[in-house]
Amino acid sequence: MSDGGGQVLPYELVGGEGGLRRIVDRFYAIMDQNAEAASIRAMHGADLGPIREKLFEFLSGWLGGPPLYSQRTGSICITEAHRPFAIGAAERDQWMACMRQALVDCGVSPEVRAMLDEPLFRICDFLRNRD
Repeated sequence: MSDGGGQVLPYELVGGEGGLRRIVDRFYAIMDQNAEAASIRAMHGADLGPIREKLFEFLSGWLGGPPLYSQRTGSICITEAHRPFAIGAAERDQWMACMRQALVDCGVSPEVRAMLDEPLFRICDFLRNRD
């Protein structure tokens, strides 16, 4: 899959649907097991299945794959979904640490990880609603 101009989309660079599902599954496994991510884990229910699917759907469209999240919800207002939670720099950094490790664990190349790091950080930072 390309963007029509011959460039391979980030969605394909992470392995398409299968690769992205592995990344999201690994992300939540890390969050669930890592004591350093306890405050962001506490923001989620006991069953991570529903939020796992939402993150997969969001990232699918964000990376240039099928826009599953917006097809299901009609929009992509992630700030509204995160508004009830106290998200500061610590929570942002915990989320990023889990995602960075998931990308490494799933074999995403250093070049692709570097390409995704800053945009992911900007999204996480944008969701902050406290210092």
